[in-house]
Amino acid sequence: MRARPLNRATVVLSALLLGLGLIMVAVTQARAAVACTVTYSVNQWSNGFTANLGITNLGDAVSSWTLEWDFAGNQQVSQGWSGTFSQSGKHVTVKSLSYNGSLATNASTSLGFNASFSGTNDAPTSFTLNGTTCNGSPGTPTPTPTPTPTPPGSHADNPYAGGKGYVNSEWAAEARADGGSAIAGQPTAVWLDRIAAINGVSGAMGLRAHLDAALSQGASYAQFVIYDLPGRDCAALASNGELGPTDLDKYEHQYIDPIAAIMADSKYANLKIINVIEPDSLPNLVTNTNGTPGATAECDTMNQNGNYVKGVQYALNKLHAISNVYNYIDAGHHAWLGWDSNFGPAATLFANVAKGATAGVSSVDGFIVNTANYSALKEPFITVTDQTRPSKWIDWNRYVDESSFATAFRNQLISDGFNSGIGMLIDTSRNGWGGPNRPTKASTSTDINTFINESRVDRRPHAGDWCNQSGSGLGERPTAAPAAGIDAYVWVKPPGESDGSSTSIPNDEGKGFDRMCDPTYGGNARNGNSPTGALANAPLSGHWFSAMFHQLLTNAYPPVQ
Repeated sequence: MRARPLNRATVVLSALLLGLGLIMVAVTQARAAVACTVTYSVNQWSNGFTANLGITNLGDAVSSWTLEWDFAGNQQVSQGWSGTFSQSGKHVTVKSLSYNGSLATNASTSLGFNASFSGTNDAPTSFTLNGTTCNGSPGTPTPTPTPTPTPPGSHADNPYAGGKGYVNSEWAAEARADGGSAIAGQPTAVWLDRIAAINGVSGAMGLRAHLDAALSQGASYAQFVIYDLPGRDCAALASNGELGPTDLDKYEHQYIDPIAAIMADSKYANLKIINVIEPDSLPNLVTNTNGTPGATAECDTMNQNGNYVKGVQYALNKLHAISNVYNYIDAGHHAWLGWDSNFGPAATLFANVAKGATAGVSSVDGFIVNTANYSALKEPFITVTDQTRPSKWIDWNRYVDESSFATAFRNQLISDGFNSGIGMLIDTSRNGWGGPNRPTKASTSTDINTFINESRVDRRPHAGDWCNQSGSGLGERPTAAPAAGIDAYVWVKPPGESDGSSTSIPNDEGKGFDRMCDPTYGGNARNGNSPTGALANAPLSGHWFSAMFHQLLTNAYPPVQ
């Protein structure tokens, strides 16, 4: 904004103190050539806060910007997003990034940060933007409740219906660069798998940047995975997280609170924000504790300290309070919870967890099955009967695919107290199982095991195999309301992202090495001591795995056109 110097300016600075430490400050200059508006909002707890800032350029267009201010106290920025942050003493400088530096007249952008403080946490009294200073004094604080944005219309029964999904430009760029242009326009979920991911890691987009991009695309919904519980994924080392079993306070205040603060920004009120809540957490408390064949000491710890339950309840409380946010709890898959010993107890656990939330079962919009997994959507040539249940593949399960399991589990959840309007999601990102090995008709064998193995489209060695499965393909494309009770087929696991490394790889992401990702491993009790079916040379979970991506394209069912 240095195109013309400022000779005279009238500056108005107002501050409104809202409940729970929420502060709004507006700074405006009268001269259009150099005028700007800055909003500053804070969601505060005992010794820290998340701040969100909005910049509106009321003057000449700029190709880049630098925002500066001085803190009034001892506030210290720890993480920032949608800008490059630096701090010297009380003085903070934020420089624009490549994607948000250009601001036309009347255009806006937003940024934010996490910070610590002690004592008071007064709002800055002035900002400068590209060298133009805005000064003023705070107005009279007026306590009000914490705001909850309310978009036009009511909370939708199905947030996917009739809408356009957000396409993650970072995933789309990877897909296009690796020969996947035909699918790069599909909406996929963004995984917030550590605290740093909220703001963006190593130049990657953070939560606010993704939400801003969704608005720019004209999307009606955007999907995020809430995934950082204490002691995360106690039964699979490849997806362990950064927080220890007792780090519930850190999960609540350094992870969930900042996410909720960003999602509650009124600028996103017309965007349906869909959250998949903590994959692989609650199901582990049913199947991998208390002496079960798959029990681990880590899962027993999380069952005893209750931090999975408390963490999920806290996430439901904070996120459900935002009216345009939708919560879907992870419910494993048919080869995890489909047995009688797991099916009913899992539904009861989920109901008890939801009933313990502030809004009870109303805080849950639905459930998702097959998250980041490979279970077939439908097995067209197999029916589960008293004759087929004893087969080695079915192993007395009552379900053999995700469509039948999702429908039955939804009915059980409603029976246990959930609202009749809950919907199910099925992750179809990697369960197509097409290609030359896909059966085209039922086997004619009279041996039950041979019949099942020759008839099944799911070609894994065992239905418990889950890591970078050889022979897998893309499944049904994201589709709203494909069947009764099913809100959508979704791609929650972005195709091309690894499930875990084939060998041990040192990292700073809290991710361990799980032998289920090692193609040479002979298996364990959770997969019937079968081969893992994993691809070799895989990188860390969440990292791009080109060989896997090409396999998914080749074996897609329906085929990629």
